[in-house]
Amino acid sequence: MASETIRPLGGLNLPGELAVKRILKPVTYALAALYFLADAAFMAIAKPISDWLARHVVLRRLRAWIRSLRPYPSLALFSILVIMLEPVKPVAAYLAATGRMVSSVVTLIVGELLKLVLVERLFSLTRDKLMKIAAFAWAYTKFREAKTWLKNTEAWQAIRAISKAARQYLTEMKKSAAVASRQS
Repeated sequence: MASETIRPLGGLNLPGELAVKRILKPVTYALAALYFLADAAFMAIAKPISDWLARHVVLRRLRAWIRSLRPYPSLALFSILVIMLEPVKPVAAYLAATGRMVSSVVTLIVGELLKLVLVERLFSLTRDKLMKIAAFAWAYTKFREAKTWLKNTEAWQAIRAISKAARQYLTEMKKSAAVASRQS
C-alpha cells in the first residue's frame, strides 16, 4: 500500500476507495469550475435585471398579488415556473447537437437568465410561505446543505481563488487602460 491510508467506511476497508477518490477529484474540480463560472457569469447579468424588476413600478401590482398567495398556491406558481424554465439546458444541448450553435447559445443564455431572474424574484417574494410547507422546507434545507458542502470542497475553494485573481487582474487591466487612454 502507498503512503496513503484507506479509511474504513462503515467498519469496512475498501481498497478501491483510494482509486475512486483519485479519479473523482479532477472531475469534482472540473464540475465545481463549470458550476461557479456559469453561476458567476449569469448572476453578473441577472442581478441588475432582478434589481430593476424589483423597483419597476408596473410590476408592483403583480408583486402584491404574489405576496397575497397562501403557501400551496405559492408553491404551485413556483413549481410551474421552474418546470417551464428547467428544460432550457436540454433544449440548448439538442440545438447544439443538431448543429444550430447560435440558436443553442441564445437559448441557453436567455433561458438561464430568465430562470435565474424570475425564479430568484419569485422565491424572494414567497420564501416565508414556502417554508411553511414541511416537504419544501426539508428539501430546501437539503439543497442548502449540499450547496454549503460544495462551497467547502477543496475544488470550490481553488476555483474561487482563481476567479478572484482573474477579477482582480481584469480590474487592474481596466484601470491601466483608462490611465493609458487619458494620457494619449
